[in-house]
Amino acid sequence: MSMTTNEASVVDEGRFSVRRTIRIAAPVEKVWSAVTEPEHISLWFGTAVFDGAGVGASGTLTFPDYGAVPLRIEAIEAPRMVSYRWGNDDALGELATEVDPEHSTVFTFTLESVPDGTQLTVVETGFETTSDPAANLESHREGWDSELDKLVALLESDS
Repeated sequence: MSMTTNEASVVDEGRFSVRRTIRIAAPVEKVWSAVTEPEHISLWFGTAVFDGAGVGASGTLTFPDYGAVPLRIEAIEAPRMVSYRWGNDDALGELATEVDPEHSTVFTFTLESVPDGTQLTVVETGFETTSDPAANLESHREGWDSELDKLVALLESDS
């Protein structure tokens, strides 16, 4: 079975945002678990640990060779939308220990049921608050390409 082929991420420099829309041959419920439950997030993104499950819950995403990035759930509407704020400023060269609302970005996953599966859109905004907006936009654009490709591979391999 061939994997779903998806378009790459797009940077909007005027809005300081990165966006990517992909299709996944898996039901919304399965994709929702993959983007909200720590044990599932850990299989494709970074090792996720949260102190709770609702808005305001905070935790970390830990990446090999990078370290632990703090994040917090900003909004959630199961099973359609979840928004996370994180202190992932690649250009800073040092990791934050907690989320700084003044200097952080927010990424939002929106899920929509489509024929043969789920359409997932990620939009990450707030890059104007980071140390080097252009460098961070580019780094996160590449990040969403590789991470979401892993998500598709994971969800389509065991269906």
